[in-house]
Amino acid sequence: MNKFFGWFAITLLIFSCKKDNTRYFPTPYFLQIPSHFPDMMIPADNPMTVEGVELGRFLFYEKRLSGDNTQSCASCHLPSASFSDPNQFSTGIDGIQGTRHSMAIINIGWEDFFFWDGRETTLESQILEPVANPIEMHQSWKQTVEKLNADVTYRNRFFKAFGEEGIDSTKATKAIAQFVRTLISGESKFDVMYKYENNMNLTSDEQAIFQSVDAEEWAGYDLFKSLNGADCFHCHNGPLMRVKKFSNNGLIPHATDDKGRATVTNNPEDNYKFKVPTLRNIALTAPYMHDGRFTTLDEVIEHYSSGIHMSPTIDPLIEFGSQGGVQLDAQEKYLLKKFLLTLTDQRFITNPNFQDPN
Repeated sequence: MNKFFGWFAITLLIFSCKKDNTRYFPTPYFLQIPSHFPDMMIPADNPMTVEGVELGRFLFYEKRLSGDNTQSCASCHLPSASFSDPNQFSTGIDGIQGTRHSMAIINIGWEDFFFWDGRETTLESQILEPVANPIEMHQSWKQTVEKLNADVTYRNRFFKAFGEEGIDSTKATKAIAQFVRTLISGESKFDVMYKYENNMNLTSDEQAIFQSVDAEEWAGYDLFKSLNGADCFHCHNGPLMRVKKFSNNGLIPHATDDKGRATVTNNPEDNYKFKVPTLRNIALTAPYMHDGRFTTLDEVIEHYSSGIHMSPTIDPLIEFGSQGGVQLDAQEKYLLKKFLLTLTDQRFITNPNFQDPN
């Protein structure tokens, strides 16, 4: 009897060890949030992990997410363009162009709604859409999962990222979302100006950058914030350089008559309102506006200076809309552009942790 129980105990121990070997506990990932930024709210059902971020990075650059294995998320969100598309409209695998410019993926972990019309309210649900979209990557998630599941390396990466066997669309989008939340930009010359202006301590490196800020850049910043100047501050302010809202900024509707937010709400009061984008890395994200109609910063500045088109849903904070805009003179346009260039963060676009890992 004792011999039987001895063998039973040994067998139980062996199987217990085997079971433990099939478990994996992902490593918590600690985001490096700039000191002058607000906290980022991470969804409780998608905690950041080292393995999850790594998997998400591979998936972001994975062309097998598309129907013909030629396009990835990065195809329309290039690191060199601050994770936007330098083309006016992105072209899908079937040669079909979209009708809106691809938004820059920058500091997107602080956003509450996604796409120009805000039709998705979580980053995970936003990421789910392009794969199956017939004018983008045009592949069902079922097919995508089959491709990934056929690769033992991906099977192992998913196991390590989520601590369990299995690949599905939910895990894939969660992993990509984890990676995208690491795409944080907070090291531009503007950041030093902002911290100084708000009496925040500067590091030794930031002190050196502060010494390089010239009088014209400070004058442009003052103009940017002035109600009687460029009057940009109502929609673009704070360390994230944007406010969370939809706005009709006075663009003349094009032939497509894209009504923006109203296509989601069916409310005519939302006609021609689009998500206010960040101005960070604005010099790298041309073309501009939801339809990419402007190819240069000078055209954007001219629009707000003299090209405002009045309509019933015009943003009331565009206080000089009735006269076509804020009517900047040549020197003011020059100074405003000088300030906008301080928003460029070269470290962001060259960060090795954000590049293609393949």
